Amino acid sequence: MKTLQLLILIMLTTATAYAELPSATDAAVKQALSSGKPTVIDLGARACIPCKKMAPILEGLSTEYKGKAGVLFIDVWENEAAAKKFRIQMIPTQIFFNAQGKEVKRHTGFMEKSDILKELKTAGLR
Repeated sequence: MKTLQLLILIMLTTATAYAELPSATDAAVKQALSSGKPTVIDLGARACIPCKKMAPILEGLSTEYKGKAGVLFIDVWENEAAAKKFRIQMIPTQIFFNAQGKEVKRHTGFMEKSDILKELKTAGLR
């Protein structure tokens, strides 16, 4: 019986594993915003449930649109200065920037991949 319980626990742990972007540094944010490409920065926390749900979406977008758009994550519990800089009141918060590095949209809460793509396209993704 214990073997079965252990097997189920391993399967559940594996099934709920998710991708994670590293928490972006100030230098990475500055580089993305001056890259001439639209950027989304997701400000959240690794322990936040909606943030965990967004992690694989952001990871996928980062890979899929590498060189075309910036997709960054900042853990505001690890980087409180970023939370203050970006005036974060609730997490997750996604901030979209156009190719000139100007904020063009802000969203609070979980965001589907299609909605993120729509906003990146509005910000200039081609």
